[in-house]
Amino acid sequence: MAELSLAFREEFFVAGKRLKALVIVESPAKAKKISGFLGPNYKVLASMGHIRDLPNGAKEIPAAVKKEPWASFGVNFDKDFEPLYIIPPEKRKVVAELKDALKNADELILATDEDREGESIGWHLTEVLKPKVPVKRMVFSEITKAAIQEAIASTRQLDTNLVAAQETRRVLDRLYGYRLSPLLWKKIARGLSAGRVQSVAVRLLVQRELERLAFRSATYWDLKAELAKDTSAKFAAELATVAGKRVASGKDFDENTGKLKPNADVLLLDQPQVEALRDRLTNSQWQVSSVKERHEIRRPYPPFTTSTLQQEANRKLSLSAKETMQIAQRLYEDGYITYMRTDSVHLS
Repeated sequence: MAELSLAFREEFFVAGKRLKALVIVESPAKAKKISGFLGPNYKVLASMGHIRDLPNGAKEIPAAVKKEPWASFGVNFDKDFEPLYIIPPEKRKVVAELKDALKNADELILATDEDREGESIGWHLTEVLKPKVPVKRMVFSEITKAAIQEAIASTRQLDTNLVAAQETRRVLDRLYGYRLSPLLWKKIARGLSAGRVQSVAVRLLVQRELERLAFRSATYWDLKAELAKDTSAKFAAELATVAGKRVASGKDFDENTGKLKPNADVLLLDQPQVEALRDRLTNSQWQVSSVKERHEIRRPYPPFTTSTLQQEANRKLSLSAKETMQIAQRLYEDGYITYMRTDSVHLS
C-alpha cells in the first residue's frame, strides 16, 4: 500500500502541494504540447473528443427505455425533445481517469476547442465529472506559449447558448438524418449518412432539378473580335450595339418562358444577320472611338475560413474536405496555424 500511495502522490502532487488545476483538452497531441507551456502545477489530460453522446445503435440503448417508440432515435419526442445521453463503452476508461485526476485538483479548466462542439464537450464533462471545485472555460485560437498563457489568465464561464446550439444541431441530425439515411442507402450507396446539412442539401438539389426541368431554352447570337495594333498585344472586343441599339444578351431573356423580357429594348440577332455583320466588319477599317482610364484597388484575400480553406485545397491540391481538415488539425495541434474550424477571419 505504501508503494501505491507514493506513486499516486508523485503523479498528482507537486512539491507536497495539491495540484492547482486539471486542464482538459480534446486530443493527446494537444495535451502534450499545452502541458509544456503551463508548467508542473497543471495536469493536462485529453477527453478524446466527446465522452458521451446519443446512443449509436440498439446495443447502446439503456434497457429501461428500450421499448419506448423514440428509443432508436435517442431523442424523447414527448418530453420537449430531450436527448438521451450515454457514455460509450470505449470512453468509460477515459472518464475514470479524468475523475481520478479531478479528486486532487483545486479547479477544473475546460480547454476544449473554441466552437460549438468544443463548448458542448466542456458541458458534457461537467455533467459527467460533477466537479466540486470551481470550473473555468479556457479558449484559444492557436497553440503557442503566448496564446496559452494569455488564455489561462483570462478564463470565462461556459456559454450555455453555444451548448444549446450544438445540442439542437445534434438532435436535428437524429430527427432528419436517421430517416433520410435509409433512402440514401437504397438510391445511392450503402453506408452513407445524412444529417441536418445533408437533408437541406438534398432538398436544394431537388428544387434546383425541378427548376432545370421547367427551364425553357433561348438562343441569341453576338460577335466577338480579337484586335491588335501592329506593335501591341491582342485584346478582345465584343459587339455591343448595332445602329445605336443594344444587342441582346442572356440577361434579357425570361428563364421561365425562354422569350425576351417584355421591357427589353434590344436587338435580337439571328445567325444570317450575325454572319453578314461578320463579313462586312472583317474587311472594314477599325478605329478606337474613345479611351477610358480608371484606377483599380486590389486588396489581399481575407484569411481562410473552413469553407474557403476546403475549396482552395480542392482546387489547387485536389484534396477532399476530409483530407484537408485532417491536415489542418495536425498543423493546428503543432502550433503552426490558428484554429481552422471557424467562419471568423478575426483571429491572430
